[in-house]
Amino acid sequence: MNTLYVILGAAVGAPARFAIDQYIRRYTSKPYGIFLVNVIGSFIIGLTFTKSETIYDLLAVGFAGAFTTWSTFMLDIYLGFELKRYREITINLVMSLGFGLAAAYLGLQIAG
Repeated sequence: MNTLYVILGAAVGAPARFAIDQYIRRYTSKPYGIFLVNVIGSFIIGLTFTKSETIYDLLAVGFAGAFTTWSTFMLDIYLGFELKRYREITINLVMSLGFGLAAAYLGLQIAG
């Protein structure tokens, strides 16, 4: 793995995630920003899976690795439990997993 490419990708991915999430949170308290970045990141990982090591390291490992977030997703689920928003939690879990898998599959098919 080329560490420099991973660092460069991550340096763009993390601020992009933050900016998108903060922008969407201006309009809603629901975790739509995290949902969006995780689905986009799944697509990018699928799209770059069969590419050269350099492209994969830059975009999948670096950018998408820093762009997506499991920890914030889990925090959103936990906070939903605390607030007893069980319907929202269920929708978030099902939609995140379903759309994330579909996005990765679509990326793989396009790249394939």
